[in-house]
Amino acid sequence: MEERKPKFTFRLSEGKKFSTLEDKDNKELLKKWSMQGNLIAQMYTFDQAFQVYQKEEFVLDLMRDPNVLSTLLVASRDGTPRMLNTSPESVSVESVPCSVLSMTFFDRLYGPIVRDSGHLIKCFDEFFEDFTISDELRKMFLSEESDHCDLYSDTEKEEFLFRLFMHVCLGGQICQYEDTLEPYLNLVKALYKDLISVQKNAETKELNIISSVFKITASDKDDDVFYPSSKSHIQNFSYLVVDPLKRHVIVLSHQFGGGIFS
Repeated sequence: MEERKPKFTFRLSEGKKFSTLEDKDNKELLKKWSMQGNLIAQMYTFDQAFQVYQKEEFVLDLMRDPNVLSTLLVASRDGTPRMLNTSPESVSVESVPCSVLSMTFFDRLYGPIVRDSGHLIKCFDEFFEDFTISDELRKMFLSEESDHCDLYSDTEKEEFLFRLFMHVCLGGQICQYEDTLEPYLNLVKALYKDLISVQKNAETKELNIISSVFKITASDKDDDVFYPSSKSHIQNFSYLVVDPLKRHVIVLSHQFGGGIFS
């Protein structure tokens, strides 16, 4: 392991609660979608100034910090989170665009994907890896044969809001899918608001997102990825949402499989 003095140090915000994930009705939805116990959010504070160009150093210091290693939760097959407790040899850090401020971003789903009633348009069942595709929404996410692959541009699909929406709609291993769009939109809207920080421009009075978002993985000395999971899967992910002004970072992670069902 590379020997270097860390620039950033971290402390768990133990009292921080994420209202979206604590809400009783949302917990029931996450159970239904096989994500309860697998979708985990935690906040850490740091004292040093952060700039985006320092992202690799920041993430490496985070994942090696003893305070993080002893508190960062990772989902397990039995639905009981465990501590990470493994320091990485290296990390991979992908910048994730985060600029969308309105849920009107999803209005274009109505018509090709969603009926005016809010019901998802069904399709003949198809199977893709661990998923059963039974409606046009999941088909758009997963199948290159979807007639609506280009409903969102490649750039729009990279947006953090789109990614959250996709993750929630795809769900976990034993997901009971919704027939309507509204439950997905409501939860994603609330979760997005929980995660990102905004600031009003003093001159224009417009809101701007000030958070930086990164998708990360951590690898051992053999270059094998072990966090967020040793298995590569679209639903195995860890995002960091960094507020450079308040100096806190939210870790949002999910593992596919297991979970809480009762």
